[in-house]
Amino acid sequence: MTAVTAREPQTARFQEKRDAILNAAAAQFNAQGVKGATLAGIAASVGLVTNSVTYYYRKKEDLATACFLRAIVLFDGIAEAAAREATVEARVRAFLAGHAALLAAVALGEHPPVVAFSDVRALPSPQLETVHIAYTGMFRRVRGLFKDEATALWPREVRNARTHLLLSLVHWLPAWFGRYEAAQYPRMAARVADIVLHGLGAPAARWEAVALSDEAVLHGPTDNAAMDAFLRAATALLNEQGYRGASVDKISARLHVTKGSFYHHNDNKLDLISACFERTFEVIRRAFELAEDTGGSGWQRAGLAARMLVRFQRSAEGPLLRLSSTSALPEAADRARVHTTLQQRIERLAAMLVDGLVDGSVRPLDAALAAQLLVGAINGAAELHRWVPDASEASVVEFYLRPAFMGLLGEASAAA
Repeated sequence: MTAVTAREPQTARFQEKRDAILNAAAAQFNAQGVKGATLAGIAASVGLVTNSVTYYYRKKEDLATACFLRAIVLFDGIAEAAAREATVEARVRAFLAGHAALLAAVALGEHPPVVAFSDVRALPSPQLETVHIAYTGMFRRVRGLFKDEATALWPREVRNARTHLLLSLVHWLPAWFGRYEAAQYPRMAARVADIVLHGLGAPAARWEAVALSDEAVLHGPTDNAAMDAFLRAATALLNEQGYRGASVDKISARLHVTKGSFYHHNDNKLDLISACFERTFEVIRRAFELAEDTGGSGWQRAGLAARMLVRFQRSAEGPLLRLSSTSALPEAADRARVHTTLQQRIERLAAMLVDGLVDGSVRPLDAALAAQLLVGAINGAAELHRWVPDASEASVVEFYLRPAFMGLLGEASAAA
């Protein structure tokens, strides 16, 4: 972990300038992605020239790595503080409260921006490996929050899946916490913790592990298999590398075709990326439509929609486009349009949960907040294989999605 570090600080002024560069870089990477941000732009945002930045970090990738490592240190510190609590429930509550406090401090300008982890895989080697090692260490520390007599019999894949679920929800918090005043963040964190720990269902609610309608086809029939292949390849690359990292060359190389073939099927990259968003939102719309057509309770409909989408993530047709990819779109109008569509989908899921509140299948809770958490869980399902390598379409539902509905501790004995 020494290959990408900055020069050793020599004076207080040196440290101050380096911190200013890291703060500016985190904001730029969040806004434009690792591939889209430039050293010149980062330098200009703090009144420096590019050479001043390269004195501290020779390459943009080194600077991005430093930002990710700094964020991991913050996560580690929050997990370490939470680990001092006596019970799993208290630790999870403390972990979520710690992240809410951090987000509030950032919103109030009392803490510098924290880089989001959504663009980590845009890093090249060896920087990617450096961050992965550090992230894995942090993941293990968070996994340790679940260590307890009541969870001692959880298989490793269950423990890993629930840790990934918790971290996926934490990574999603910055995307929607800004809807609230910073002073409300502690209250929101308490509500999040209650849902995360104890689930969504009323006492009589039962999890439907397998349903025939889960096999429904979420993508519409197509007469252009080549175009479908381009959409899947572009979606996967956009998830990994952001808008600017998903180049025409890389998309073509992933499909083992020429650039000429790319332009035979696509007018340009932006249109293809726009089609990727449209495909993802259409898949989500289709899942909601199929679930609503069943006529079941709000709990059943929300569960069915989520199961279909999580299984799609792990299917040959997946994954869905990572919803945090919206920030990397180059045009403000495109970002606004995609954001509006995303909010419409989230509101539709929230409406199912409201129906569940009315029919008694969902326990009293904040339906809008719960819908955001479910979207975060669905979004994170595409990455579960990194922590549970053998996760299949079916097992991802049991190991990962079930606790999102029943609660991380709602069925501890069932997990074992």
